Amino acid sequence: MANSPKFTIDGLKATIEGKEILKGLSIEIKGGEVHAVMGPNGTGKSTLASTIMGHPKYEVTDGSITLDGEDILEMGVDERARAGLFLAMQYPSEIAGVTNADFLRSAINARREEGQEISLIKFIRLMEAKMKELEMNPEFAHRYLNEGFSGGEKKRNEILQMLLLEPRLVILDEIDSGLDIDALRIVATGVNAMRSEDRGFLIITHYQRLLNYIKPDFVHVMMQGRIVKSGGPELAERLENEGYDWVKEELGIVDETVGQDTEEFKIPMNTTAPKY
Repeated sequence: MANSPKFTIDGLKATIEGKEILKGLSIEIKGGEVHAVMGPNGTGKSTLASTIMGHPKYEVTDGSITLDGEDILEMGVDERARAGLFLAMQYPSEIAGVTNADFLRSAINARREEGQEISLIKFIRLMEAKMKELEMNPEFAHRYLNEGFSGGEKKRNEILQMLLLEPRLVILDEIDSGLDIDALRIVATGVNAMRSEDRGFLIITHYQRLLNYIKPDFVHVMMQGRIVKSGGPELAERLENEGYDWVKEELGIVDETVGQDTEEFKIPMNTTAPKY
């Protein structure tokens, strides 16, 4: 399809305060694809999400990130968002004095050309319809952004933003953390409703349970700031049943966390995911 996006990370390296966190990571996501990145704590997963979105504390030292051939690394954070990147954060910020509705309408209009802004009436109807899909209390539209929201309410609010903004690449950074089963189901329903050839998904998670609701096309294991193994949905199931020790043993990894380079790997990093 003409509108189908292509998002490519090639040999990405990134540091924070001089410490290298990402160490030559590569991945390609096409429209219609859902890629899940899994791995233990401290392996660089959230750093990957923050680096893609341009968090200022992370410095890219090598590699490239492109969306439809455009250099994302040359863009500011706001430009990346307008280009179609979206990050549902693990810990959304609270912003006092700005209502949820005002924030959401401003975010939509920021991606539109001057003179093409969404009207107030159309926005209200759209927002109310999406909030109903997510089983959100209508009162949340008039509360300050995330202020006083529970963890689950914040996560639903992130998915509400995704539904309204209709991004081309969606990054979900542990969106399942802190959710009970009912909230997880609702969030997953919202994500599945957005699956189309018009966008790709990068889902960062520790657990198989989210992937029971959002079936990935590809699963990648991340250790030591790199993708060390890739496969299909069955890989996530094996990780759920057996943990990560078998991956470490297979690749000769003693410590999977970032910064432990004393052991040599038995096979090259960034194993190519199978095509079906």
